Amino acid sequence: GINAEYGGIKEFEMLSSLTRRAFYFNKPNQFIRSWWGSSSPSDPKKSYPIQKTEEEWKKILTKEQYYVCREKGTERAFTGKYYKNKASGIYSCVGCGAELFRSSDKFDSGTGWPSFVRPFKEDSVDQEVDSTFGMVRTEVTCSSCGSHLGHVFEDGPKPTGQRYCINSVCLNFKEE
Repeated sequence: GINAEYGGIKEFEMLSSLTRRAFYFNKPNQFIRSWWGSSSPSDPKKSYPIQKTEEEWKKILTKEQYYVCREKGTERAFTGKYYKNKASGIYSCVGCGAELFRSSDKFDSGTGWPSFVRPFKEDSVDQEVDSTFGMVRTEVTCSSCGSHLGHVFEDGPKPTGQRYCINSVCLNFKEE
């Protein structure tokens, strides 16, 4: 049955006793329907350098940023602010300001999300196995605050062969 409803978000109690959320939006610039199991950062046992309560996150992030960064959501493809950005600069975490990616490592993957061949520094992001949606992927999170950023795939261009597929809503950009 329905436990709660708030702002287009319905929370359902599933037979498996996992709580899953469904987002339904109609407008092209809003978020796609998404199902997932956990709403906490990737590794709840890890102590991130930047710690905030969920209430603090809700105060500093927009609803869309909170949904993607803290609840592991996904923004709709081809709608993100930085998808077509070609300016030179640094992409940082919207939650904590940590530098995550360089524009010189960005490429057009044709997927609809900003894509990068590598992070700003090797330890700028963490990677965790994500087995939601019946597939196994590698989730990418900010190593400073644990915010979900997107996923990394092994189908990118040289020199790394990696494609960091990142949600624009998780990023800030500082032009250089």
